[in-house]
Amino acid sequence: MSAANAKKERSPIFKIVRRGATKTFTFLGVPANSILVFFAVILLMLNVYPLLSLILSSFTVAAPNSVPASDWDILVWDIWTYGERQYAEQGSFTGYYWWSVLFSGDLAVGNFWLPLARSLLVSTFACVFAILFGGIMAFLITRTNMPFKKFIGAIFIFPYIMPQWTLALFWKNFFITTDFTAYGGEFQALTGIIVPEWMVYGWFPIAMVLGLHYTPFAYILIGGVLQNMDSNLEEAATILNIPRWKRFTKVTIPMLKPALFSTILLVFSSAMSSYSVPTTLGNEVNFYTLATKMKSLIEGSGGNTIGSGYAVAIILILIGVVMLILNQIQTGSRKQFTTVTGKSGQISKRNLGKVGKWVIGGLLSVFVAFVCIGPMVSFFLESLLPNSGDFSSGLTLKAWISKEPIGNSSAGYVGLLFEKRVWEALRGSVLLSLCCGFFAGLCGLLIGYAVSRRRKSVLGGVVNNVAFFPYLMPSVALSLIFMLLATKVGIAATSATISVFLVMVIVGVIKYIPFASRTSLNAMLQLSEEIEEAGMIMHIPWWKRMTRIIFPIQKAAFISGFLLPFISCMRELDLFVFLGSDYFILTRFMFMLEDTGVAALENAANFLLIVIILAANYLVNALTGASMSKGIGGSTK
Repeated sequence: MSAANAKKERSPIFKIVRRGATKTFTFLGVPANSILVFFAVILLMLNVYPLLSLILSSFTVAAPNSVPASDWDILVWDIWTYGERQYAEQGSFTGYYWWSVLFSGDLAVGNFWLPLARSLLVSTFACVFAILFGGIMAFLITRTNMPFKKFIGAIFIFPYIMPQWTLALFWKNFFITTDFTAYGGEFQALTGIIVPEWMVYGWFPIAMVLGLHYTPFAYILIGGVLQNMDSNLEEAATILNIPRWKRFTKVTIPMLKPALFSTILLVFSSAMSSYSVPTTLGNEVNFYTLATKMKSLIEGSGGNTIGSGYAVAIILILIGVVMLILNQIQTGSRKQFTTVTGKSGQISKRNLGKVGKWVIGGLLSVFVAFVCIGPMVSFFLESLLPNSGDFSSGLTLKAWISKEPIGNSSAGYVGLLFEKRVWEALRGSVLLSLCCGFFAGLCGLLIGYAVSRRRKSVLGGVVNNVAFFPYLMPSVALSLIFMLLATKVGIAATSATISVFLVMVIVGVIKYIPFASRTSLNAMLQLSEEIEEAGMIMHIPWWKRMTRIIFPIQKAAFISGFLLPFISCMRELDLFVFLGSDYFILTRFMFMLEDTGVAALENAANFLLIVIILAANYLVNALTGASMSKGIGGSTK
């Protein structure tokens, strides 16, 4: 070794650098640490940067001659040009959009405050309905001797599996009257009753549809607690002669608090950000919510209101974050909600009576079948009618098998089986869902593994929280963020190109990683680290330990992490509303058919989509043994 090299190695700076490099390589040599570092960088880039870009765009003049000049603009223009500037320069900083949304009098009322009030009304009613209906169903199935539990539990999850806007279309098909269409809907045809306008369009049907869509979550979350809660807790209160209403409010409800607040978080934030349901059941009567108003502002003529749309999108995101904070406060780590102990527990079921149980079970079975199976029957029936609601002209298969143009649309649509655009859109949906499911499942598996191995570290907590953050972001806002990002890098976000498809895959993966990562994390937390350590002692490489030891043990949970994003992507519309053309994926194509005068084809396509989604869900259950209703209604005797 030369004297120069020896002197270099003795220098303090060299020792510090070498020590740091050694610690870095040692740290990254652990697979879990390398995974956490990689995903920390990627997720922060894909979550934080686009969000900051959206915030910055809300303070930037989007189009020329669209924002009035401020006093500062006018002053600078006068000094340099001896003239008066009327509009702010494109690309310059401005607070006009936020002022316009929040404080511009009647304009702010129409663009923000009224849609906000409507969104709050719809979300609150949907929350109340979902909790009451789902909670009652969970109680009847877990705590009573009601019959038909297996049937009700098996189909009760259908409204959530279906796209929420298909429920909105079913509602409209059923209740629409001759005040809006030539023949009316199915309810009028069956009864001759013309329901009022508020039953067809407006806040009530929107809230009902969203409540029905999210009721299965309340049913699953509340039912899971009731199923595992030792009834001795309630029986102890009975022995003390505490009234039934007090037992319910002082014993049962506090134990259900985590499930209740989780349901409120999910339903309220999701209903606030829903776009497709308010569009289907609100635009006809100019009933705009925050999500629909945001889209109309962004698509406003000349780009004059696009910045105001960005501001509304940020407010939607803030509402989701606030809901999470409130949930964390209410179910903080210092509060105890223990319902399962090491002692012998039992569940006492309430006797509804020999006659009462059959009456209640029969009525609920009919109602649940109508809500859950009714949409499929309605769509298939409507696909056979020459005109929507026209039962007097007989049934026809034209919407399915016709090779000639059908309906009164100028687009020349033929029957579903021969309409190439339908099958191209279906192919796009399947390909997009496969890509999103695979990459979201793979990323979720790796994140779940790494977080479980380093869950007490700061880096593990950061990755876990950042991976969950997109779940809180409204789907329509996330779509807007990446549309804005794609436009900035020169991609036409509304085209049908490979670049747009890749952007849609990224959006889908980001949105569905929380599903896959939480599934994987829960599976990994069930495994003792000793299982993997045994492989390490045998010098088995990490990738072989994952594929030969860990994955086979928990393959059901891991496969669910791949297939659940696939199902979610197949029925997704709001997440891709700003991305791709109307013919790119099936949900966008069917949503576009609403205004083309081919109702029979639209209903046939909806029927096809629901069948595909239900088949995919059955495949998940068959391959993994997992079922949303298993352990509550699906397997309760």
